[in-house]
Amino acid sequence: MLEIKFVRQNLSVVREAMQKRNTDVDLDSFAQSEDLRKGSLTEIETLRYRRNTVSEEIARIKKSGGNAESLVIEMRDVSTRIKELEGIINENEEKIKNILYTIPNIPHESVPVGRDENDNIEIKKIGALPVFDFEPKAHWDIGEALKIFDFERAAKISGARFPLYFGLGARLERALISFMVDLHVSRSGYTEVLPPFMVNRKSMTSTGQLPKFEQDLFKIEGTDYFLIPTAEVPVTNIHQGEIIEEKDLPKYYVAQTPCFRSEAGSYGKDTRGLIRQHQFDKVELVKLVPPETSYEELEKLLLDAEEVLKRLELPYRVITLCTGDMGFSSAKTYDIEVWMPSQDKYREISSCSNFEDFQARRGDIRFKRTGKKGTEYVHTLNGSGLAVGRTVAAILENYQEKDGSVRIPEALQPYMGGIKRIANE
Repeated sequence: MLEIKFVRQNLSVVREAMQKRNTDVDLDSFAQSEDLRKGSLTEIETLRYRRNTVSEEIARIKKSGGNAESLVIEMRDVSTRIKELEGIINENEEKIKNILYTIPNIPHESVPVGRDENDNIEIKKIGALPVFDFEPKAHWDIGEALKIFDFERAAKISGARFPLYFGLGARLERALISFMVDLHVSRSGYTEVLPPFMVNRKSMTSTGQLPKFEQDLFKIEGTDYFLIPTAEVPVTNIHQGEIIEEKDLPKYYVAQTPCFRSEAGSYGKDTRGLIRQHQFDKVELVKLVPPETSYEELEKLLLDAEEVLKRLELPYRVITLCTGDMGFSSAKTYDIEVWMPSQDKYREISSCSNFEDFQARRGDIRFKRTGKKGTEYVHTLNGSGLAVGRTVAAILENYQEKDGSVRIPEALQPYMGGIKRIANE
């Protein structure tokens, strides 16, 4: 969340940032509660001064044998009013805190201003688009024809938007996970972690999913646990409430987990295939870094995610999200979109974001500079490296053959036991 002092002192700046984000935040209520809080504090300080002064006067009057009853009655009223004001202050501080949790991050100055995805800026395209001498099929048709996944049986088991892999389909998913994790560990020095797949409310609040987006989450009935929507949540919260030594930064983590999303509000979108599922695997990259290096680290994070697609020889493009299309907690986001021949368009396969100190402030993740007093909040970053199901879909579509078979990317063949092609037997 934003620093409360910053919001109090720069309300016009925050208003302008929210307008750029094309988001509606109740800053009027924040200002009203802040005025009530400040007014109550001023009055309470005046009353406490009056109470201290009159208490001394009452003591002098009583010592000299005089009657101080009127002053005693006044002080009772003063004490009653002070309690009322304390209640007003506490109530409005709680309102202010709740509003703060609904205010998204302020976009970095380099983020293009825009209303929605149509205003995003393409910054590069990598790889030649495949050329087919036949009409390319959608990945769900390819996969079902090859009998490597079955959405109908998955729906019988669980419902719509759940995958069921078979044989080389399951192996392809597993191979991609191992390939991605190994690449990030060996090439860029990420530490592999295997976190819990359920987290508590505090962890979800730290990374920004709560309280605003609870409808997008799967909550475990009868508990205050949630299934994770991304490994970003448990991995970022590894250092929740901790103070890290400067010498131990930066921290790079990579984790493969299943992800669970209700996809509220997405009805009718991508109802077929692996693009939008309630459950999917993802390899996630998380960084905790000093503030002064976070934007350099964002560029490196982007390159780490891109490297997976380069080695798989999948064509993709990178776009900078505009202010109106960024996620709640992000200060700047790059999306990587992979080419999907059946749709004749690029589709998102990774988002790489710098949250600056937004998440760290919510999760109280700080660091101490060597030889200096006090602490600072770290900057947190994360990116998909990559969404596994979408990578499966991209391989099936970009490597499909006229006879219905699918070639395996050369970089992935060692993880497939040397298998070079998936074909009907």
